Amino acid sequence: MPRKNQSQRGLDLSVVVPLFNESGTFDELHRRLTAVLLVLGLDSEIIYVDDGSTDRTVEALAEVAERDSRARVVTLARNYGQTAALAAGFDAAAGGVIIAMDGDLQHAPEEIPTLLAKLDDGYDIVSGWREQRVDNLWTRRLPSKMANWLMSKLSGVSLHDFGTTFKAYRAPIIKRIRLYGDLHRFIPALASWGGARITEVPIANIPRPQSQSHYGLSRTWRVMADLITVRFLLKYVNRPLHLFGPLGFVSIGSGAAAAAWILATKLLTGAPIFLAHGPLLMLSAVLVQAGILLLGLGLLAELLTRIYTDGRDRRIYTVAAARPGASRQVWAGPHPVEIRSTGLVQ
Repeated sequence: MPRKNQSQRGLDLSVVVPLFNESGTFDELHRRLTAVLLVLGLDSEIIYVDDGSTDRTVEALAEVAERDSRARVVTLARNYGQTAALAAGFDAAAGGVIIAMDGDLQHAPEEIPTLLAKLDDGYDIVSGWREQRVDNLWTRRLPSKMANWLMSKLSGVSLHDFGTTFKAYRAPIIKRIRLYGDLHRFIPALASWGGARITEVPIANIPRPQSQSHYGLSRTWRVMADLITVRFLLKYVNRPLHLFGPLGFVSIGSGAAAAAWILATKLLTGAPIFLAHGPLLMLSAVLVQAGILLLGLGLLAELLTRIYTDGRDRRIYTVAAARPGASRQVWAGPHPVEIRSTGLVQ
């Protein structure tokens, strides 16, 4: 019953921690987290999301939830991955500000006040930046540096470190973003579409205290696929024909030009088309067909966009009130969501 009343009135801060087989570090993590929240003196909660653990993490969570009223546990039916675990935590969070962090002590809970202080400077998202990486150069640091540079260029968000989970969000911002796949690392890019103000602060890059990381070099290809998805969502989601249209016209134009050249050659020289220019003739036919298909795909995507937008009464814009001293109004659909200064750090 006390939990229900607490959720009804709202909290200052929620800390979301996804866990997968973290029994070796969980006790220290909870001890350090509670110590930091005690010093902050905020009305807060810790949401632990068990992502299908197979070790003693489940038992450790049950013990903590029993003795600490600040701790809440969300148990997923199986291992869904970090994006789904974070989404479950964000949905369950009642705080006006939400901190997300890993559960393996690679993120120091003692740095939470730094994120909150930067958030109170007027930002909507504060991302951690592992400025001094301690990972392996060839398998982690170099691929990460290249991926972060590419993400920054394609998304238009100037961050050095998209990969870290350690971030602070204003709740209305993160709750209106729907996560799927492995899109959790692209939350700042997705939020920027709605006008969110984003910055980053340096954090310590702590080696994983127990066992090995759950991630490796193999996830690079998944990151690249998600990057293409995010680029499309940010630039073409409301105008897909602007992407498929130029490609279609270029393809049709190239095919038509090749066919015209073959026809002119036939008329001027009388050379047999199939013997002299058979491959080029086939290529021109394929290019024309491909261009028609691309244009049709663009038109179909336009229709689907209209159905999706109109059917759910979604807006394609975000409005922020600019009156001095006024709260900022962020529109997520037909109903406004009010964002006020947190006042978390005095």
